[in-house]
Amino acid sequence: MPFQHPARALHEDAPSRLRRLARLLVIAAIGFAFTSPVIADNIPVNEADLRVEESEVLLSAEFDLALNPTLEEALKNGVPLYFVLEFELTRNRWYWFDALVANISITHRVSYNALTRQYRVASGLLALTFPSLPEVERYIGRVTSRPVAGSDALVKGLHYVASVRLRLDVNLLPKPFQLDALASREWTLSSNWYRWSFSP
Repeated sequence: MPFQHPARALHEDAPSRLRRLARLLVIAAIGFAFTSPVIADNIPVNEADLRVEESEVLLSAEFDLALNPTLEEALKNGVPLYFVLEFELTRNRWYWFDALVANISITHRVSYNALTRQYRVASGLLALTFPSLPEVERYIGRVTSRPVAGSDALVKGLHYVASVRLRLDVNLLPKPFQLDALASREWTLSSNWYRWSFSP
């Protein structure tokens, strides 16, 4: 066998190594596609708006929230569910990224008490009980005059973009259910971002 310089052999092996790397990347991408969580926009947004009242910017929104049988059963079996309302208010800047004027996140923890047969919704220091799941869904899905910013953060006459969405936060579920949520649409409950223009 003729002598081959190691550097030359390394150079000649480069194309085959690149092909092998490309095959591995394709396999990894396919695997990620099958294991990544399914995104579902299955909470319709009926309406949303902002208004300025005295010193506050107030958000009102209505989501058509409805839990599927899997989530209902999880609640009945003692698994708490966490719903997050997210809101952003931005101002367009032609010379740079959009300016973030307001950004809030409100989490509702929903649990079920089998002894009293009542649902409990807690958010911060506030906790309410409801006798039925439809009442819980209406309460979480309806945002009424929620302060999201001070009016002094706005400039009269400028145009802003408001965005709001509601979603089930699977990252706050107990660990075994987080794994289920990665592979099942039944654990994926979210609205799309609902956006509209706003000018004070």
